[in-house]
Parts: sequence; C-alpha cells; structure tokens
Amino acid sequence: MAVNVALDTNAYSEFMRGESTRVQIVRSARRIFLPLIVLGELQAGFVAGNRESDNSANLQRFLNSARVSVLLPDEQTTHHYAQIHLQLRRQGLAIPTNDLWIAALTIQHGLILCTSDAHFKHIPQVPRC
Repeated sequence: MAVNVALDTNAYSEFMRGESTRVQIVRSARRIFLPLIVLGELQAGFVAGNRESDNSANLQRFLNSARVSVLLPDEQTTHHYAQIHLQLRRQGLAIPTNDLWIAALTIQHGLILCTSDAHFKHIPQVPRC
C-alpha cells in the first residue's frame, strides 16, 4: 500500500547512498515530502563537504520528481510545535529544535516520518518508518 512520507535528513542520505530499506520506501511512497528544515540541513552538509556541486545536483533532480514536494511551515505548524515542546518538557526530555519542527510538520500533514533518529520515539504521535 502506497503511503505519504516525510524524509528526515538521515533518511534522504540513506536513500541517496542506496540503502535498500530506504530505497524501497521511497520507491513505493505515493508522495514524498521534504520539510524545509531538512533542505536546510542538507544544504549545510553539502557546503561543509567536498561534493557540494554533485550533492546539490542530485537533490535538485530528486526535488524535480512529480511525487516530491517541499513542506513549508506555517502558523498552524507553530501550534503543533508548541504542543510537542510542552509534551517533551513535561517528560523532562529534549530533542534538537530542528527535529521539533520536522515532527510538527509531520503531524500537521498526517505523514509517516522516515528517520533513523531514535529520539523521535519520544513523540508517539509521529508515525515512523
């Protein structure tokens, strides 16, 4: 069954490296969303690396797919962010701020988040693959 997924930075990188599970998920997804925050993390990594041009070109080809969309935060996203932040604070937990935004966008748009980051398990309302 095809589903709509959001890719975390590490999931995109695993897909680009040909990791079989990520390749299967991306190929079978109905729609693929890259949160704006993920794009920023990817660009930061590209600039810091020695293959910036190649990596940027590969990302552009990926973004040009009809099934891929960039997911932009809006005012509604801030409400999801605030709820997740409060939930984690009450639990005495902290995760990186960028990941709070990624989780908020995933919840807002009813997506499954593809990630290797274990700290997302502390946000049970974010389904993961």
